[in-house]
Amino acid sequence: MLEGDVNFVIVGGFAGVLHGASLVTRDLDLCLLVDPTTIERLRVILKDLHPAHRMTPNKISFLEFPEDPTGVQNIYLSTDCGILDLISNVSGIGDYNRVASSACEIELFGRTCKVISIDDLIQSKIHMGRNKDLAMVKELKVIQEKIKK
Repeated sequence: MLEGDVNFVIVGGFAGVLHGASLVTRDLDLCLLVDPTTIERLRVILKDLHPAHRMTPNKISFLEFPEDPTGVQNIYLSTDCGILDLISNVSGIGDYNRVASSACEIELFGRTCKVISIDDLIQSKIHMGRNKDLAMVKELKVIQEKIKK
């Protein structure tokens, strides 16, 4: 997606790993503007990975649905490379613009990517409140303290 001119921020468990957490995640969560232009760019980028909506019983192809993405907030996909969740809003933080405004930048595969700030990630994980999120919060707070020193 780095080649496809789509602006995004890495969020969720993978962002925690990028910040140094050891907890394993099995998906990639990206916060982005979910609009018709972005959807069309994503369809081109993801085409060879056979993206399908993982929350639908018959796994409808993302390449065909939704025909009109106006009003779509989140897209939950399975691809040949794994699970990809595209979200427009991070719980407890806000929309893409808010998340991007405080995101940090890292090098990934020779490209610069935005990652949700550790402060926002902690706040989001607390807001989610699931056991796995709260376990990551404990680890992220330790990392956060080491960064501040």
